[in-house]
Amino acid sequence: MPYSTIKHLEFNLWANKQFADLLNTVPDHIYFHENKSSFNSVAKTLLHIWGAENIWLKRMQGSDTGSLSTEELLKNKSAALQALTETSANLLQFVQNKTEAELDRIFPYKNLKGEPFESSYLDTIFHIVNHGTYHRGQIITMLREAGIEKVVSTDLIHYTRNSPDKK
Repeated sequence: MPYSTIKHLEFNLWANKQFADLLNTVPDHIYFHENKSSFNSVAKTLLHIWGAENIWLKRMQGSDTGSLSTEELLKNKSAALQALTETSANLLQFVQNKTEAELDRIFPYKNLKGEPFESSYLDTIFHIVNHGTYHRGQIITMLREAGIEKVVSTDLIHYTRNSPDKK
């Protein structure tokens, strides 16, 4: 099967599940430890990945993004990991219901400052996946700096080599 938008979102869901499995094994003192990074802990970086996916999904659905209550997710590793994988699955489901023509369309939204913008669904989807990849890399660096050597590879090529349609 040729690479597609659906496959790209399947990759994103797979990568986030790989991360959830890994982070479930990480001791809390490492997960919540303050670091020097864009978001200064594994917990805050993971929450940022989830928050971005969640906001973009709501924007594409035409829903009000409102204000996200992240307090509970920041304190509860299990809930945060579940929220991340659920949102990634919801994003995939949203796109599975769209035609190629619909994905090429432009949709209006407002950023967090309330400024109006327009983007295509496709540009947004590729942004979401690229954004998550970038921040998962930051998490790997934090984990390695904390002494965790056994980490997962969530590289796209690793996914494509092992995807179900290759077997």
